[in-house]
Amino acid sequence: MPLTNLKVTKAKPKEKPYKLADERGMYLLVHPKGGKWWRLDYRFQGRRKTLSLGTVPDVSLKDARKKRDDARSILEDGVDPSYYRASAKAFGEDSFEAVAREWYEKFQRQWAQSHAVKTLGRLEKDLLPWVGSRPIDAIEPPELLRVFRRVENRGALETAHRIQQISSRVFRYGVATGRCVRDPTTDLRGALPPTQSIHFATITDPKEIGGLLRAIDGFQGSLMTRCALQLAPLVFVRPGELRHAEWAEL
Repeated sequence: MPLTNLKVTKAKPKEKPYKLADERGMYLLVHPKGGKWWRLDYRFQGRRKTLSLGTVPDVSLKDARKKRDDARSILEDGVDPSYYRASAKAFGEDSFEAVAREWYEKFQRQWAQSHAVKTLGRLEKDLLPWVGSRPIDAIEPPELLRVFRRVENRGALETAHRIQQISSRVFRYGVATGRCVRDPTTDLRGALPPTQSIHFATITDPKEIGGLLRAIDGFQGSLMTRCALQLAPLVFVRPGELRHAEWAEL
């Protein structure tokens, strides 16, 4: 049965700590010295975790349930409530860094590990030192442009464009979660010079094609990559199309 205010008030200490269960993983932990702590047990990525919701009488039963529901809502969004709280405490709940790390925590499990590592590295090296502590809804386009140009000026134009893309995704996540009202990077389209594409000439000499095929056969990397390289000359499709192809299409 759910707890009542009367049960909370009448809970007396015993020789050992004990729990009084409420609902949805929340319970009251009563310590031998008389302290009463609200706790929430939940699972994240298959691991059991516990979140503190405050103490009695500072936090009432009603307030504890509100905190529980807020934590459950964060969990449903794919974010660890403990991580969210630590991030908000360290950086300010509505700072660019707090929103960026929450966005990263939510989506990085869907990415390849190499992409996740690069994205976090770009955040921590080129974005967070300059705008991380700023309230996300107070950041304006000129401030962001200075950040992007700092990267461009060290000769990393492509990285500057990547940083702009990452910033846009963080702001869009901020809009979706109610921390800001717009994505200021949309006002910076065309502010950075375009990157120069490098085109590689098609091999037309039969002897050179033979050399390419022998190089593919001698490839010493992963089996999956080797198979893809060996299939490519037989089907003449783009790498992305080959990666997503089904056996029925071959």
